[in-house]
Amino acid sequence: MLETAISASVTPDVAICATALRKIYRYHRSRPGLAGSLKDLIARQSGERVAVESLDLTIRRGEFVGLLGRNGAGKTTTLKMFSGLLRPTSGELRVQGREPQRRGFDFLRRIGIVLGNKSMLWWDVSTMENLKLHEALYDLDRRQFDETVAELGRLLEITDHLDIPVRKLSLGERMKCELMLALIHRPEVIFLDEPTIGLDVVSKAAIRDFLRRLNAERQTTIILTSHDMDDIDQLCHRVLLIDHGRLQFDGSPEELITRTSPRRTVVATYADGGRVVTEVDRGAVPDFLAQLSAGGVLADLEVRGADLDEVMRRVLAGGVR
Repeated sequence: MLETAISASVTPDVAICATALRKIYRYHRSRPGLAGSLKDLIARQSGERVAVESLDLTIRRGEFVGLLGRNGAGKTTTLKMFSGLLRPTSGELRVQGREPQRRGFDFLRRIGIVLGNKSMLWWDVSTMENLKLHEALYDLDRRQFDETVAELGRLLEITDHLDIPVRKLSLGERMKCELMLALIHRPEVIFLDEPTIGLDVVSKAAIRDFLRRLNAERQTTIILTSHDMDDIDQLCHRVLLIDHGRLQFDGSPEELITRTSPRRTVVATYADGGRVVTEVDRGAVPDFLAQLSAGGVLADLEVRGADLDEVMRRVLAGGVR
């Protein structure tokens, strides 16, 4: 009854809705030395760290969203709360109209998760055996299961590797199989934490192409965290920047670049060999280009803006507040 009431209270086109979401990690401090250990036996000192603070956020169905931030900023904690792996300390959270922390079967049928640094596959058996286990766990229709395996195997170009023990697969092949496992029940929302970590250029390109098609053709909502700015730049329509547990930016990748890098680099090369390199405010670029043409015959002209790699370097150095 509660699940039904929650579902009815959320707009149908909203995939994720968070209000004043907060997560605090509490821990015990260990004092050094034998004397400190003895003191800890009698009276332990405790502390706490705020991982996510007052997060207000709405993500609509079908969006492809990138979570950015430095290590320890709260990205993975946010993703784990969204998927129900962590319980919020306070605040309200709904994913597909459900409360993730309840881990209800109806909720789990609607989501998938891939953790780049933690395998969900059993290494001693084949990917197909892993998939069959999930078929039973999710009580999938056999015909739909076979169709999904065939479709995902073809799209990920991994069909010939499904009967090989997982431990015998390369990192790229294993990551494709991780994606298959997360998608075998056709979830409506996918959470991806560093899905291309450690992969070669070819494997990264294949996974990006697959995720792009999944989002476009099925309108699957995808939330991605990555330190590879090419993942964000090529896939995400929207970027959320989290720093010190707080949402610092919410907009398109282009808007983030404009906010952190309001100037553009102009490189002008003249026919006589002269060269001008300077930074110009974005709004002043047209007037500056007109002035350049008056200085002689231009052989080449280039106007460069900052890319996401440069933007994140500035963000990590404190460029966005």
